[in-house]
Amino acid sequence: MSGTTGEPLLRVRDLRVTFGGTGRRRRGRTPETVAVDGVSFDVSPGQVVGLVGESGCGKSVTSLAIMGLLPKRGVRVTGSAAFEGIDLLGLSDSAIRDRRGRDLGMVFQDPLSALNPVVPIGLQVTEVLRRHRAMNAAEAKTEATELLRRVGIPDPARRLTEYPHQLSGGMRQRALIAIALACRPRLLIADEPTTALDVTIQAQILALLAELVADTGTALIMITHDLGVVAGLCDEVNVLYGGRVVERARRHELFATPRHPYTHGLLGSIPRLDAPSGERLAAISGSVSDNLPWTSACAFAPRCPRELPDCRAVTPPTEDAMQRLLSCHNPVPVQVRS
Repeated sequence: MSGTTGEPLLRVRDLRVTFGGTGRRRRGRTPETVAVDGVSFDVSPGQVVGLVGESGCGKSVTSLAIMGLLPKRGVRVTGSAAFEGIDLLGLSDSAIRDRRGRDLGMVFQDPLSALNPVVPIGLQVTEVLRRHRAMNAAEAKTEATELLRRVGIPDPARRLTEYPHQLSGGMRQRALIAIALACRPRLLIADEPTTALDVTIQAQILALLAELVADTGTALIMITHDLGVVAGLCDEVNVLYGGRVVERARRHELFATPRHPYTHGLLGSIPRLDAPSGERLAAISGSVSDNLPWTSACAFAPRCPRELPDCRAVTPPTEDAMQRLLSCHNPVPVQVRS
């Protein structure tokens, strides 16, 4: 992907999502959990921007906040997500529903749970066409058949009458993509679109998304923990840890010179075909729950091999220049590569 240098279609600034804190327990308020802690990034038309990190780092919650799909009760969302200058976070429920499907599309992580199990695939595709493109039943059915054909589902006319459980995992994922593309959205969010799919289907899904971006200029946010997906698809990569972007860089620069110890660890943990037989796979110690609060430390410090005394006492400085962001007290030297 070549990317673009045009005006951003989406500008996310200082996005914060906090869960809890509204109920009561016997001994006080329910503790709050900060799932997204000040995330900022831009996405331009025709650009693929990756959100990368382990499960629990805030990737999916970020996307759900942008799409207005988080529950209202017990959740606090602050910051801004400006789509063509309009803050999506400030829209009413009816206004964001008008945007979803028409301007904003999303491919969810688990197609079996994202699709309605008791409604035929055809009705789920035509629903968005009739709502947002004012098609009648016949026109919507014709367009739905063409959408399924475009995403590579064989015998699309017959598949329209089938239910999600009658389709394979790959076809269900393709059906979700067809629904997301039905109104030709200008921004598409793909949340782990290749999870649990075999490598052949994964390659086909990624090729389909790449073709979409190239042909229509759609802006794509790719959420993944798979750095192989990042290497083949993304233009710019945001590495998240503890709900915060700790490193941002262009794809080639990130893979050539990872600066944050977390990014370095992620790249170092990828199995290599040229590794000596019997060599142990590198791993990042601890778990994603071993965090410190960003307000007074580096959240990654308990797991970091380059930890300094300041890492547990001072919020790391953030350097943001020349399309590269880094938030770390003791970054990996440039000459060190994974």
